[in-house]
Amino acid sequence: MHTTFTPIVLLHTFAALAAVVLGAGMFLARKGTFSHRVAGRGWVALMLMTAISSFWIRSSGSFSWIHLLSAWTLLSLACAVYYVRRGNVRAHRRFMVGTFLGLAGAGLGALAPGRTLHLFFFA
Repeated sequence: MHTTFTPIVLLHTFAALAAVVLGAGMFLARKGTFSHRVAGRGWVALMLMTAISSFWIRSSGSFSWIHLLSAWTLLSLACAVYYVRRGNVRAHRRFMVGTFLGLAGAGLGALAPGRTLHLFFFA
């Protein structure tokens, strides 16, 4: 399977990479501060771009199991925002950490042999 770097693939890739970098930085930063809230909004925006853009990236014109992760990501982000606005920081944290781990897992999967990023970096 080989996907070309179309504009939507580039948007998806760069949004995902930026979300990894920003998300990792947020793990190290102090929580609950103004900068945390601003960075969090940016991270959610990047994750929305990553998840939504994935629905236009299809193998042979069809959706795959990975699109279920995108749908779950959209639900998880909505839950995380809902919980933090209601003051349930524990639930918010769990959804955000889970979403970040899903992002990291998807990124590792994208580097698997035969995938576009593997071909880009290692071929």
